[in-house]
Order: sequence, then structure tokens, then C-alpha cells
Amino acid sequence: CSAPRPAQAISGSMVPTAHHWLGPHRDARLSPRTGVVPFMALLLLQRRPVAGRVLLVTGPGCPGHGLCRSNVQEQTRRQVALLNATAQDLFSLYLKCQGEPFSSETDKLCNPGGVFFPAFRVNRTSERKEVMVAMYKLFAFLNASLGNITRDQEELNPTAKELLDRLHNTTKTTRGLISNLTCLLCKNYNVFQVDVSYGESSKGKSAFKKKQQGCQVLRKYVQVIAQAARILLPHLSPP
Repeated sequence: CSAPRPAQAISGSMVPTAHHWLGPHRDARLSPRTGVVPFMALLLLQRRPVAGRVLLVTGPGCPGHGLCRSNVQEQTRRQVALLNATAQDLFSLYLKCQGEPFSSETDKLCNPGGVFFPAFRVNRTSERKEVMVAMYKLFAFLNASLGNITRDQEELNPTAKELLDRLHNTTKTTRGLISNLTCLLCKNYNVFQVDVSYGESSKGKSAFKKKQQGCQVLRKYVQVIAQAARILLPHLSPP
């Protein structure tokens, strides 16, 4: 399968492993159900999709927001716009690379109602802080899901270079977006831990089930990223 040249990823304003945000939680991992893990530990979980929760906390412990670049808000806006602009192409290429019956039975096999996705209840009238927290939850989930899909495709379609490149670039942009949202939440609202849920891992499933789960997640991603862009971009526009 082939596609137009993948869009370049826009990386974040911070390097997650360089700022030592974890402190005593450096080796923290979520249990199968619950756990308290700070922002940067969440970034380390991107290749380990699990179900878990991280408590929302505000307080004096928000480190490193001085490391935010001066253009972090504009960079965040561009990252969301890029993800929205490339989501449908990623889904279409994914379908093409899975072959039949996914190409001919897309509506049946890729119905996103069969997969967990975090609730997204904000709108344009929501408070900016509420929008930022909701976006963080969404993109933390998506980052983990993209890592899961990429791992499966590296196993199932190792020669599909265009698809793998696009998955890697999308994941890189999403990771950068999480980094920037972390920065904005800490800097503007002193929020440094957020309640996050992750989807089901595909490890141990059949090749067909892995393909189907990826198809369902990516179809839902196309829908949700469009909604997220409509809601978030006005909050990030220059005054």
C-alpha cells in the first residue's frame, strides 16, 4: 500500500525524559485499575496501553513550566490543526493496507462503538481550563492507542513503509502536543496530574482482531479530532 508523502510531525516544546519531573515516581506504572502517576510518567506509558486513572491535583508542585517556549500556544494550535488535517488520510491508508474484508466492509468492521474512548464533554462555551484538561485526557489516550496500533502494524505489515511512517509521525506530533498541553496546564493553572483512562491492549489477540481494533480506534480518531479542533483552536487563537 502507498500514499502521498506523510506530513512532517511537529514535535513538542519539551523533551519528556530530560526534565526529571518524575522525582520519586520515576519508575511509576499504573496498576490494571488505578494509580497515581504524574504527567511525565504518562508520557512514558505511550507504548503500554492499559486501563488506569491518575488523580487530578492542583498545588504548588508544578515543575518546569519556565521551560515552555514563548510560542508554545501557537505550536499547540499548529499541532492540533495538523492532526485534524491528516487524520482521514491516515485512516484511509490504514484500511488499504489491511486488505479485505476491511476495505469493503468498513462500516461493519470499523464501527467505533465497539471500542472504549474517553468521554469528551466540552464545547466552545466551556472554561478554558476544562477544555485543556479534556484535551490532555484525549491525547494521552490517543498517544497510547497509536503506539499500540504501530506495534501491531510493525508485526502484521512490516513492509508498509508509508503507513508506518505516517503512524510514527502522528505519534510524534501527538507526543509533542501532550508535552505542550502539560506545559500550558502547569503554567496557566498549576495542574500537574490528570485523571486519564487508556484503552484495551491488543496483545495476545488474533491478527484479524488487531487489525479490527486499530480500524475502530482510527475511525473514532477521525471523528473526535475534528471535534477537538473546532473546540480547542478558538481557545488557542491570538487575542
